[in-house]
Amino acid sequence: MTEKNWVTYEADANGFKTEARFTEDTVNEVFIPFLKKLTEVYGQVGGRKVIAYLVGPPGVGKTITAHYLEKLSREHQELTTIRALGIDGFHFTNAYMDAHFAMVDGSTIPMKSIKGAPETFDLDAMQSKIREIKQEETDWPVYDRNIHDVVPDAISVEAEIILIEGNYLLLKDPRWTNIRTLADYTAFIKTDPEILKTRLIDRKVRGGKTQAEAEDFYNKSDGRNVALVLNNSAEADETWTLEPDGDITKEEE
Repeated sequence: MTEKNWVTYEADANGFKTEARFTEDTVNEVFIPFLKKLTEVYGQVGGRKVIAYLVGPPGVGKTITAHYLEKLSREHQELTTIRALGIDGFHFTNAYMDAHFAMVDGSTIPMKSIKGAPETFDLDAMQSKIREIKQEETDWPVYDRNIHDVVPDAISVEAEIILIEGNYLLLKDPRWTNIRTLADYTAFIKTDPEILKTRLIDRKVRGGKTQAEAEDFYNKSDGRNVALVLNNSAEADETWTLEPDGDITKEEE
C-alpha cells in the first residue's frame, strides 16, 4: 500500500482551535478541481457572486474543510478567491429556544433539547441573507461554541464566491427547498455514521459536557440529525467520502 502524504491544517472553527489532516492527493484531486469549478461557474453567472454549498452530516468536518478551501483559493492565482461561511449563526438564540417548543415524533418538547436539529434554524433570516449576499457585501452571523449562542452580524463578507457549509442545505424538506435552490454549485461529504458518533461525542466533551451527557445528546439529537442528513439530502453536484483515516476522496461521476 502506498504511504499517504499528509498536510496538516489548523483553524478556529466556531470558537474552537481545530486541526485537520488532508492528503496531497485530496488537495490536488478533490479540492483544487472543486475550486477550479467554482471559478468556472463565477465566469458564467454574469458578474454576481456565486453561492456554493458544502454539505454533510454533523461531525464530518465541513467547517474546517471549508476554511481550508478558502486558504487554498488565496494561494493559487488561477483561482477566484472564496469566502467560507457556516449556517450555525442562523440558529435561533438560546433565549428564543428557551421560550419555544418543537414537535418530535408526535410529542411537544422544549426546542433547546434538540438544538442543532432543522427546526432550530431561522430559515427566513437565512434565505434573506443568502439572497442579499448574492448581490452585495453584507455581514454574517456566527455561532460561538464558547458561549454556546449566536453572535449576529459578526463578520463582514467580501468575496466573489461564497462557500456556505451546513448540515441541511440540501435537505429534501419543503421548509428547506427555498434554501436548497439558491446554490449555484454543491458538494456533499458522506461517511460511515459510526465515525461521526465518535467525533460528535468527543466534540461535546471538549465543549464541557460529561461523557454520559455527550452520549445522551448524541442519542437524542446528533444521531438523529446524522441519519436525517445522510438519508434525506438531495443529490449534490459532487459527492466526497470521509474515509476512516480522515482522508477525503471523490466519487467518480
